[in-house]
Amino acid sequence: MDSPLEPFVMPSDTDVAWCPGCGNHMVLKAVRGALDELKIEPENLVMVSGIGQAAKAPQYLKVNMFNGLHGRALPAALGIRLANRNLTVVVESGDGDLYGEGGNHFLHAIRRNFDITIIAHDNMIYGLTKGQASPTSQRCMKTPVQVGGVNLEPFNPLAVALSLDAPFVARAFAGNIEQTRSIIMEAIRFKGCAIVDVFQPCVVFNKMNTWQWFREHTCELPEKHDPSDRLMAMQQAFRSDKFPLGIFYRNENRETYEDLAGIGASPLFRQTPVSDEAFSAMLETFL
Repeated sequence: MDSPLEPFVMPSDTDVAWCPGCGNHMVLKAVRGALDELKIEPENLVMVSGIGQAAKAPQYLKVNMFNGLHGRALPAALGIRLANRNLTVVVESGDGDLYGEGGNHFLHAIRRNFDITIIAHDNMIYGLTKGQASPTSQRCMKTPVQVGGVNLEPFNPLAVALSLDAPFVARAFAGNIEQTRSIIMEAIRFKGCAIVDVFQPCVVFNKMNTWQWFREHTCELPEKHDPSDRLMAMQQAFRSDKFPLGIFYRNENRETYEDLAGIGASPLFRQTPVSDEAFSAMLETFL
């Protein structure tokens, strides 16, 4: 009998570069399960990533993929989305790639609100380049580069996203595949810029934030949490006792960039080019 994940499964002899026990394996399984349950045809899906261990994830799925420059996954994804609105576009990359080198693109992707899903593999370390601190590394963590310990406050991607009114903001933990899969499904279904920060341990270079550490330092959002309340979501994003998991915020009322720009439903190459005057007027609206 065929596997239920068959549409997205690469051949069994595919060379996977991740270490045994790496949280990337679990995130990949959750993403693959979400795509299968959503019944997305592989030819209608484009996975985009930058550079890093997490950025290899689309290479292990049988889908269209674009592997770009370090920190430049989002500009490529936005271009793909603009070129063909019929495509489901998912960005999957690491905390260094998306929040460090790509931090400026992260901010403006939220401002513009393209209809894309951003899945950040957040292991709080740079894994590909052998263990220096990333934007989300915890204070006092010692690395081969930060030998005296990290002395900066970690970047808070959820709080930053909420401050810019990202219309869908969530956090998951790779140790809970079912919840991660469910959240990713909701993010892909959502119309607008959906951000899912996924905690996933690096078992080689991050000896501080282990599987056990994440289990002890995460919790579910309170039952009374209202994902339509942005201030409540911000309060949860700033919690310092434990990191809540779940969907922090949903705003169904933000218009997407594609709609505001008046881009038709058919791919751009099939559309009649706009006049120079109309194009100039459109630019003035968004600059």
